[in-house]
Amino acid sequence: MHLPTPHGMDRRHFMRHMATASATLPTLNFINQIQANAAEVKKKNKACILMWMGGGPPTIDIWDLKPGSKNGGEFNPIQTAAPGVEISEHMPKTAKVFDKLSIVRSMSTREADHGRGRYFMHTGFVPNPTVVHPTFGSVVSHEIGSKNKDLEIPAFISIDAPSGSPGYMGTTNAPFVVDANGNIRNAAMGDMPRGRLDQRLRMLGVIEENFIKSKRGELPQSHKDIYGKAVNLMTSEQMKAFNVADEPQEILDMYTSATPVGGAAAGGRMMGGNGFGRGLLMARRLVEAGVPFIEVGLGGWDLHNDVFNTLANQRLPVLDAGISALVTDLTQKGMIDDVTLVWMGEFARTPRINQNVGRDHWAASWSVMIGGGGLKNGQAVGATDADGLSCVTKSYLPGDIWATVAHAMGVPTTTVHTSKNGRPMKIANGGTPIKELIG
Repeated sequence: MHLPTPHGMDRRHFMRHMATASATLPTLNFINQIQANAAEVKKKNKACILMWMGGGPPTIDIWDLKPGSKNGGEFNPIQTAAPGVEISEHMPKTAKVFDKLSIVRSMSTREADHGRGRYFMHTGFVPNPTVVHPTFGSVVSHEIGSKNKDLEIPAFISIDAPSGSPGYMGTTNAPFVVDANGNIRNAAMGDMPRGRLDQRLRMLGVIEENFIKSKRGELPQSHKDIYGKAVNLMTSEQMKAFNVADEPQEILDMYTSATPVGGAAAGGRMMGGNGFGRGLLMARRLVEAGVPFIEVGLGGWDLHNDVFNTLANQRLPVLDAGISALVTDLTQKGMIDDVTLVWMGEFARTPRINQNVGRDHWAASWSVMIGGGGLKNGQAVGATDADGLSCVTKSYLPGDIWATVAHAMGVPTTTVHTSKNGRPMKIANGGTPIKELIG
C-alpha cells in the first residue's frame, strides 16, 4: 500500500533515522498486559475514530436501501434500535446499537475518482495544485494532540488505512502508520545501558540544534521533533495500547466474531483473521491512552462485479461485527459520548446495477454514518429519491461532516489556519455542523 510522505522528508530518510534510534535504545517489553485505567477514562478525552472504506462502498445496499426499486438489489431492510431507521439485513448487530449512531443519507460530493474522492473526503477540500490540504486527522493532531502534554505517542494513528498528508499542519502532525497486529517497524531495541543512550541523545541534540540555528528552512526542526517522538514512542508505557492481544478473550471475540468466507479463522489470540475488528479494538485502546484521532481501514469495496455475494459473505459480516463491538465497548466503558465515530469511503456505488452484477462509481447521492460523540443520534438525516438517484433534501459535503466532528470534539469551527503560501484556510473548508446532529 502506498502512503503519502510528509512534505520535505522522504520515507527512506525517516526510517533510516528510526532504525538508528532502535539501535541505541534498550529493549522494551511490548507484551505486558495493559489494564483499563479508570482514572484515564474519567478524563473524558475527546477523540474521533474514522472507519475508512477504501474503494467506495455501496451505501444503497447498507444504509439506504430501496426496496421495490429496480435499483434495490437483493437485500432487504430491517428495523434498528432507532425508531423509523432501517438498514441492511446483513447488519443485524449494528441495528441493535443504532440508537448510538446516525446516517447522513444526502451526501453529494461530485468527486467519483478514487484519488480525488479520497482527498476530498479526508480533507474537505478538492485537490488543488497550489496547496496540499491536511487530512482531518492532522488537523485534530494539531488542535488537540499538541495540547495534551501527557501524550507520549503520536496524536494521529492510522491502522491499515491510507490516511493522507499533513499538508500545512506540518510533518509532526502526519499519521503514524501501523497494521492491525500493532506491528511497528524498527521498534526492536538493543541492550545499550540507559546512561550511554542518554549521552548519545544529548550529542544528537547538539547536532540538531546547530542545524536549526543554520536557518535552512523548517526541515531541521521537523527532523528534531520526529526523532524526539520516535524516542518517546519506543520508551513510553503508552506503547502497550497497540497490543490488542492483552485484551480478555471475550473482548477479542466480540470484535473479531466474523471472518470473510475463505478467510482465516477469527477470534483467539492469533494474529490472522479479522484485521478490521482488531484495528477497532486497538483504536479503543489508543483513545484510552489519550490519542485523539485514529483511522482504521477496511478495503475491498470497489465492487464493479458480484456486489451482492461479496457483501453478504465478505464485507458486511466483518463490518457488522466491528461496528457493533466498538459501540458496545465504548458504551460499557462510559466513553461513547466522548468518541465520535465516522464511517465513509471516497464515494459510493451507482444505484444502477451493471451487467456484471456490480455497481460503479457514484458521488451524487450517498450516505455517511456518524455517531457517538455526544451527538443527537438514532436518526437518518436527509433523503434520496425512491431509486437512489438524487438527493431530495438538503445535501452535504465532507466539510459538513468534519465540522460536525470538530463541534463534537470542542474544536471551534471558526478556526482558521494558514497555508505554506500564506493563504487563510478555514477548518473543514468552512463546512457547517449538521444541525440535526448537534441539537
